[in-house]
Amino acid sequence: MGMESWIFLAIVVAVIAWAVAIYNGLVALRNRFKNGFAQIDVQLKRRYDLIPNLVETAKGYIKHERETLEAVIKARNSAMGAAQAASANPGNPAAMQALGQAEGALTGVLGRMFALAESYPDLKANQNMLALQEELTSTENKVAFARQGYNDSVMEYNVKRESFPGNIFAQTFGFGAAELLQATESAEERKAPQVKF
Repeated sequence: MGMESWIFLAIVVAVIAWAVAIYNGLVALRNRFKNGFAQIDVQLKRRYDLIPNLVETAKGYIKHERETLEAVIKARNSAMGAAQAASANPGNPAAMQALGQAEGALTGVLGRMFALAESYPDLKANQNMLALQEELTSTENKVAFARQGYNDSVMEYNVKRESFPGNIFAQTFGFGAAELLQATESAEERKAPQVKF
């Protein structure tokens, strides 16, 4: 083998190593945002488990406000379904938008339930209700923190897959764009549920 052959072989090996590094980088970033969504999913499940307990506690005090309590459970079930769909395909634009909207609706009806509970002094003083609200507030904060981590990972992945030469590999190997998980509720609804009455 002549010197030109060795140089050519070295260039081919370098190009292959470079291509493998780009591909593996995209895989690593995709797995990072999927893991980021898994962290959100854990906290959302915790949130969904707390809500029936809140409703049951409130039910004993605000019996004639059944419509609000049913709206909370309905919104919770809708959000659970959206979370399951998003968990099956993290980053999917339709799934992430549906989850953001369902979570916004759930936060809105929870806010209405807590506002309604203000009118019931016995409920406001109920230790179980206070503990559940504190737990829910803590979970809301953890969801927000996990969402930030997920969104940061999605941004890094999307930048890599849209930048040259990553965009060539992304298109060739099917690395689709990932969607951020946006909060779709109003500024008032974005506030974590109040812990104290």
